[in-house]
Amino acid sequence: MQPRQFNRAEHVYQNEAFTEMIKDAIRFFNGTPVIELPPSERFAGAGIYALYYTGNYKPYAKYGELNRLAYNHPIYVGKAVPKGWRQSGHSSGMGGNSSELHTRLRDHFKSITATKNLDAADFVCRFTIMEGIATDMIAAVEAALIKHNRPLWNTIIDGFGNHDPGAGRAAGQKSKWDVLHSGRKWVERIADNPISPKELLREIEAYLKGVGL
Repeated sequence: MQPRQFNRAEHVYQNEAFTEMIKDAIRFFNGTPVIELPPSERFAGAGIYALYYTGNYKPYAKYGELNRLAYNHPIYVGKAVPKGWRQSGHSSGMGGNSSELHTRLRDHFKSITATKNLDAADFVCRFTIMEGIATDMIAAVEAALIKHNRPLWNTIIDGFGNHDPGAGRAAGQKSKWDVLHSGRKWVERIADNPISPKELLREIEAYLKGVGL
């Protein structure tokens, strides 16, 4: 059998049903209750989540002002996937017995608590637990939420979701988030970032104006 000449149209996949599934998942997500960070009760499951800022820290004051009225402006969106997900080592039946989502939210609470200029009490969260075959949609729903909301910590102030690389594995330089919010102990092993907090504050101001906040 001879290979055919390339025709791009024959390689493009489109399915409105998939688009509607993502929209439905986002509608469900936006309707979930907002609760304290981290949730006081440990729960099982993987899924997607968002953090909302409600405080008075000047660079994020607009988030605080808007989110005290309605939680429509997440500062960060993330996902927690079942163990083995990245290596395709999980089955579609997994996702309900693990606790990755709660653990992820707890880790974020610890990161915020470690900083010198943020108060963890000024953050709340909402999340959707995805089980069974729905776990295969986690990354797609997260990407759609980020694209729609353009959260600050997913865009120009990156690095909040970074993990400790472990002893002897530190590489690169400190993230913008860690430059602006110093305090995480494991970050001390990483090389300094030449950008200054003042530069980042100017970037935040310009960015928020650009997205209409």
